[in-house]
Amino acid sequence: MRNQTKYHLGVEIDKLTNSIVNKISGDSFPTEIHEVTRDDLKTVTKKNGWLFGWAAEYKLKDRKLFKLTIVGNTNIIQGWLVLVIIQTTIIFI
Repeated sequence: MRNQTKYHLGVEIDKLTNSIVNKISGDSFPTEIHEVTRDDLKTVTKKNGWLFGWAAEYKLKDRKLFKLTIVGNTNIIQGWLVLVIIQTTIIFI
C-alpha cells in the first residue's frame, strides 16, 4: 500500500453553498458529483490552468476523488471533493 500523504493547504473557504456559484455574477447552478476517472485526469493539467497535482492524488490508495460539475455538462470540472480514509475515519477535503 502506498504511503499516506499529508497536505496543509492555505485555502480560504469564503462561503458554503449547496451548489456551484459563479463568484462574479452570483448565479447558482445545479450541481452533480461524480467519481473521477483516469480520463478526467487528462484535462486537469498545469497546461490547462490547474495548480494542484490531481493525478498524483488520484494514485493514493487512502483517498477517493470526486468531481463537481454542472448538471448536463459533466465534461467540465468545476471543483473537486476528496475523501481521505484514515483507519475507520473519513475526512472530507
